[in-house]
Amino acid sequence: MGDKLHKTRGIVLRTVKYGETSIIVTIFTELFGVQSYLVNGVRTSTKKGSGKASMFQPAAILELVVYHNELKHLNRIKEFKWAVMYQHIFSDVPKNAVSLFMVELLTKCLKQPEGNPDLFHFVEDCFLYADKSYGAAMANLPLFFALHLTYFFGFKMTDDYSANNSFLDLQEGEFVAEQPHHPHFLEEKQSFITSQLLKVQRPDELEEIKLNHDFRRKLLFVYETYYSLHIPDFGTMKSLPVLREVLG
Repeated sequence: MGDKLHKTRGIVLRTVKYGETSIIVTIFTELFGVQSYLVNGVRTSTKKGSGKASMFQPAAILELVVYHNELKHLNRIKEFKWAVMYQHIFSDVPKNAVSLFMVELLTKCLKQPEGNPDLFHFVEDCFLYADKSYGAAMANLPLFFALHLTYFFGFKMTDDYSANNSFLDLQEGEFVAEQPHHPHFLEEKQSFITSQLLKVQRPDELEEIKLNHDFRRKLLFVYETYYSLHIPDFGTMKSLPVLREVLG
């Protein structure tokens, strides 16, 4: 059984230099989930290699032809080209910070290399939206992404918020009537806004949710806590302090 060739879209998560001219790139593929590939010759200064390495920036969406072998930890890419040419993500500092936050959060959640097309399309849509959105819509996107990503990993919050159920218990992932006996909960406006964000179906509805910078920053840290309560060895988000500054 030789390695088979497959066409798939992929979202670049991280790139590590390897040897003189090569890279090892981790890509979230539509067909196979998270995969690592060895790509030779993209870091050379020759005409053939020039500019190729820039295609493997985190958040890049590529069309790939890949060799796939379940038994190999490292596969190879036969062909690659842009699937999407971003207008702003690589050049605009706030948009780049938003996209790097999404990349890091996704990477921390993806433990197993299995295909999940629904998750892939959700993530792809969020990157496309990050590239074209501005103002409140873009600033709220990390909150939306963090809340809705949980759906694909089995710890989605139950949105049963009401005036009586106004405490959000972060350990249980649900709104409750009484203050929990542990410190991981939200109340009042933070709880209400989380409920509003859970109701958003599409990123373009985010414009309607008006929040100030401090409030948004606090919620981002709360959602980081939520992930750390539900994903073993989650640690802390390196991109979060940068995102806080940029959205401020």
